[in-house]
Amino acid sequence: MEPFVVSARKYRPQTFKDVVGQESITNTLLNAIENNHLAQALLFCGPRGVGKTTCARILAKKINQDGTEREDEDFAFNIFELDAASNNSVDDIRSLIDQVRIPPQVGKYKVYIIDEVHMLSQSAFNAFLKTLEEPPKHAIFILATTEKHKIIPTILSRCQIFDFKRITVKDAADYLKYIAEQQGVEAEESALHIIAQKADGAMRDALSIFDRVVSFSGKQLTRKAVTDNLNVLDYDTYFSATDLILENKIPELLVLFNKTLSLGFDGHHFITGLASHFRDLMVCQHPDTLPLLEVGEDVQKHYQEQAKKTSKEFLLKAIDMANDCDLQYKTSKNQRLLVELTLMKLASITFDGEKKNANFIIPASHFTSNSTKNGTVVPKTNGTSPKPVEEQSKEEIVEVAEPQEVTVQEPKENYQPAKKIQIKNPEKRVSGLSLSSIKAKKAHEQTKSPDVPHEELPSESFTEADMQQHWDDFVHILEGKGRKILASNLQTDVPKLKNENTIWIELPNSTMKKEVEREQSLMLDHLKQKLNNYSITLHITVNEEVAKKFAFTPQEKYEKLKEKNPAIDLLRKEFDLDF
Repeated sequence: MEPFVVSARKYRPQTFKDVVGQESITNTLLNAIENNHLAQALLFCGPRGVGKTTCARILAKKINQDGTEREDEDFAFNIFELDAASNNSVDDIRSLIDQVRIPPQVGKYKVYIIDEVHMLSQSAFNAFLKTLEEPPKHAIFILATTEKHKIIPTILSRCQIFDFKRITVKDAADYLKYIAEQQGVEAEESALHIIAQKADGAMRDALSIFDRVVSFSGKQLTRKAVTDNLNVLDYDTYFSATDLILENKIPELLVLFNKTLSLGFDGHHFITGLASHFRDLMVCQHPDTLPLLEVGEDVQKHYQEQAKKTSKEFLLKAIDMANDCDLQYKTSKNQRLLVELTLMKLASITFDGEKKNANFIIPASHFTSNSTKNGTVVPKTNGTSPKPVEEQSKEEIVEVAEPQEVTVQEPKENYQPAKKIQIKNPEKRVSGLSLSSIKAKKAHEQTKSPDVPHEELPSESFTEADMQQHWDDFVHILEGKGRKILASNLQTDVPKLKNENTIWIELPNSTMKKEVEREQSLMLDHLKQKLNNYSITLHITVNEEVAKKFAFTPQEKYEKLKEKNPAIDLLRKEFDLDF
């Protein structure tokens, strides 16, 4: 049994023409070699699996070729590869610098390829700086990394930087088609597109997935085999879901979602795929954006057919709702219910060809009789002859919420374009600067009860005990309403009756005084009503000595306790306690 060689190694490009999706970089390197304009320090950066190390090896062989070498010559003695992930110390870089001084035995250049260069330590970078800036004429350094931002600026400034891009789905699918032909595998175009999309721009990942799927399905590579092996949802699932949404079939849609969950997919995967499906349908609605649809030709026709059934307004609303569900999914306590609710909302967007969230027009039959006369709305009456709208009072006009326009339905036999009448809302507010506001103010003053002279109000005598009882009742009312601060302030001191109608209370500070004065009207109203005396006044004084009775800091609290029980000080000293 011969050892199996993975496609990523077996079909590794040997020339710049074989490199997939990096034409701008390969052309630049070829021109630099032909014109003898190649820098001695190059930095290849980009995502994984896009050809950085491959291009470095091709470049190393290309610059040493002079036409006299054998066809299978790989210049192994001239190419040195260093994995910086495992050789990232200063000693490794010093050993490399010592080798750089020795000229090549075969060929013209010695090429040093340092992969994952961002893994070098800070001291290793510093040791490498001088050699990288002024290398010998026979030395060329090619640095490769996936994380350019981790390389120190002094290294970046000494290198010629080449940014490798992700492989497009089309380029990856075309290359996979070539590989399939080389291996005698019959592959559906849509299956190769799914593999290319799953690879996410990495050609090496695409070839690895291709090997795995071929091992699963053999020489017949179908779309179903790829979706089953890669655990991705097929296009047909989203086509079916969209058809059910457009037909407002909520029960069937929920059954389809449940079937998807039973296959091992989660709701997040389903809703994000559905949002991408809506995006692809929108892309299909305009010829200029059609190239953005990265699928095979057979699937593209299916997309175009379904795109004809959908409107742009529906797709915008559907994408927005699916995106909201995507954002809320991770924080949701009931994730399945969240997706099901979103699906039900999606299936309710359209109804009889009209958007449910559009401005709703109230038909005239909703608040009038079925008969109309010359386009004039006739209101329903209780056995009395209807009156024209102009002669009705404001109470008889039906109040209509926004929008103000009402569509009048005409009989079918005498069909005419629908007429619109404007029904104004009754006036609910008036401007404070208008004449009507002045009239309304005068009318209000006339309806107010006349003020009673102060002399005629009752002023019965009361005892201090009665006053204190009603004072405590008011404090309990405040506590029941949650106004704890004011209630606490009123309980600071016991109120006293200074003279016949004056209540005196002494507070420890001016802050409490301001709080009580701000709310004293409520308390006085309560006391006046309970004591039947409307001549009561409140006199508040501040006594700073009272404030000293309150202990705020731990030290003050301790001193208060020590005054009551001196044994506490003995306890603190015995156990060496702190505050």
